[in-house]
Amino acid sequence: MVSKYTLDYAKQLDEKDILKSFREEFYLKPDSIYMDGNSLGLLSKRAERTLLESLEDWKKYGIDGWNQGNHPWFYMAEKLAEKIAQLVGASHEEVIVTGSTTVNLHQLVATFYKPEGIRTKILADELTFPTDIYALQSQLSIHGYDPQTNLIRVKSRDGRFLDEGDIIEAMTDDIALIILPTVLYRSGQILDLKRLTEEAHKRGIMIGFDGCHSIGAIPHLFSEWGVDFAYWCNYKHLNGGPGAVGGLYVNRKHFGTMPGLAGWFGSKKDKQFDMEHTLTQAESAGAYQIGTPHVLSCAPLIGSLDIFLEAGIENIREKSLTINQYLIDLVEFELENMGFFIGTPREDIRRGGHVSLEHKEAARICKALKENGVIPDFRAPNIIRLAPVALYTSYAEVWKVIQILKNIMSEKKYEKFKNEREVIA
Repeated sequence: MVSKYTLDYAKQLDEKDILKSFREEFYLKPDSIYMDGNSLGLLSKRAERTLLESLEDWKKYGIDGWNQGNHPWFYMAEKLAEKIAQLVGASHEEVIVTGSTTVNLHQLVATFYKPEGIRTKILADELTFPTDIYALQSQLSIHGYDPQTNLIRVKSRDGRFLDEGDIIEAMTDDIALIILPTVLYRSGQILDLKRLTEEAHKRGIMIGFDGCHSIGAIPHLFSEWGVDFAYWCNYKHLNGGPGAVGGLYVNRKHFGTMPGLAGWFGSKKDKQFDMEHTLTQAESAGAYQIGTPHVLSCAPLIGSLDIFLEAGIENIREKSLTINQYLIDLVEFELENMGFFIGTPREDIRRGGHVSLEHKEAARICKALKENGVIPDFRAPNIIRLAPVALYTSYAEVWKVIQILKNIMSEKKYEKFKNEREVIA
């Protein structure tokens, strides 16, 4: 029997991988192992093709590209929504591709934050990505409330994870809105969205989720769970390209709610060019668009999303779990007594699409990894995030990464670097 800690074993896993053919869809550097797909996914050949096709539409048709060509622009956001809806467990009417993570959060809070009586506070958590906090502070200030007192952040017991019980306990009578991540960006913990949504609704509180670190990595059932709204970026696991247009979900029970930030692309399609000064909003999540779609930023998603629909999000999740577990197993075997701590949940049901290795020399180690052909991700003060992505990372690559990391630690190759992050971490 081949030991699971050998390259031969990793190659055996690759041979059995039902998703292995999708690796050929992506541009992979032969002298590099990419482990940062949870921050920016790699370019696929299909995404490149659909971007070039959209450029050709512009070249060939000019303004008539709005309704002609390979990918007409006027309904592009809706066409993309039909694909993404299958990944988030929603009807296509409940999803739209638009804006960015932060713009969409501003839109949704402006729409659904309705302070009344003692219900004036917004509940978030202390481990969430900073942009969400900045947006919530801004929205509270716009409404005339002090963010210091009206933005409640649930504490973490250990600085890594959140306890759903603590979140539920914080759902007090003065909470008007709850905003939480689906997956914590540092530790990779998955929150129990179904339970949290049920508990929020028992208390008459609306709840929304930031799906940036889960979309494309794990299945969702937003509609079934009754989630009020959600928002996300499309450039991480979905490989939409740097700055790709984001997405949002609004449960159909809220259709007809006037957008807090109205714009002409929130119109019903057949009314938009009537140019009336009264908004006739779309009877779908499309109502929460603001401006004209960024066509050339949407275009790569056309090709990228087709890959996900072919691969199947359940298959993607299954491989993600096994390849991340393989990474964890190798870390425990090869890097024992080298100062690493696995700051990611061990249970499959609680672990997202990346593994967080904590080490006091994390910034220096990340630089050494890059010098040795591995692209990791650093999060201050002490986290090395490694993301084996189901569609394009092989088990053999994971094995090689851990051997490189072991060599870096054994020979102290990291010591020549400063233990501080670069301008972009």
